[in-house]
Amino acid sequence: MPNRRAFTAATLAFLATPALLRAQTTNATVTARDAALALPQLHAILVQRGTDLPLSEAPRGPGLDRPANIKSCSKSLLALLLGTALDRGEIPSLSARLSDIAPDLLPPDATEGAADLTMEDLVTLRAGLRGTSGENYGAWVNSRNWVAHALRQPRLAPNGGRMIYSTGTTHILGAALARASGETLLGLARERLGSPLGIEIPPWTRDPQGFYFGGNEMALTPEAMLRVAVLLRDGGRHDGQQVISADWIAASRQVRTRSPFSGLGYGYGWFLSDSGWTLARGFGGQIIAAHPQAALAVAITSDPTQPARSEGYFGTLMRLLDGPLLALA
Repeated sequence: MPNRRAFTAATLAFLATPALLRAQTTNATVTARDAALALPQLHAILVQRGTDLPLSEAPRGPGLDRPANIKSCSKSLLALLLGTALDRGEIPSLSARLSDIAPDLLPPDATEGAADLTMEDLVTLRAGLRGTSGENYGAWVNSRNWVAHALRQPRLAPNGGRMIYSTGTTHILGAALARASGETLLGLARERLGSPLGIEIPPWTRDPQGFYFGGNEMALTPEAMLRVAVLLRDGGRHDGQQVISADWIAASRQVRTRSPFSGLGYGYGWFLSDSGWTLARGFGGQIIAAHPQAALAVAITSDPTQPARSEGYFGTLMRLLDGPLLALA
């Protein structure tokens, strides 16, 4: 978040700009605010432009400084943790196979080819196995072993083939990260994201084997979500420190596959729009987004009990990002 010195400098710079430009900036902010507050599912929105905070609203929900379930935005944070494991040599490369990293996770009756799944297959949701999300979610989370259940799913595509959205896939990745690092996902998240960013990461759901949910149910405040968005926007840097490798951030922004639902590109755990946004997306309309070229970072929380389909509320949020929010640049 901007400190007092940065805020003062931004204010003086704003006052020094020509009156017409100030009026245009103010009008864009009002338009963006009105567009956001008109959305009945929206709980909170924060927009940072450079060090300035032109939009900070919480018309509903627990507020800006209280934790909210970020749902599948967790997948994108998990991908950042994978980047740290690669940098530290805990995982030798993205081509490392599950059987190399954590062979004990593989059940005897795992689907053929599951042992050969690479870390890249998992982080890009290209495991080729039937998804455990949607209609299959209930049976999965009620199983006695979430990792094994996901690895037993029927094969729909080859390893590294098309994108099949599945929280089971990222949960396997999270368990493999825990095995490779010798730490829990909670410990990794607190050490490698929470501490350097100055944000709190509360404990979240564990599976029957004790693995923290890899890809769902994490909770962050909207203010903490914004710090993650700024980290992504600024190439992995925060407050002068390189928290996440710049190379990993750049690699994460390259399209590796494409969502069959929204049509958005997908890199290493992050959705990618043709308009330049890199974003995490969670059920109900939870969003962490960055637009480096426009110097924008965005955090949005929404009603977690309501759907946000690509042709529905999520589509509306994308139009908000591409229209009124991008106009703030």
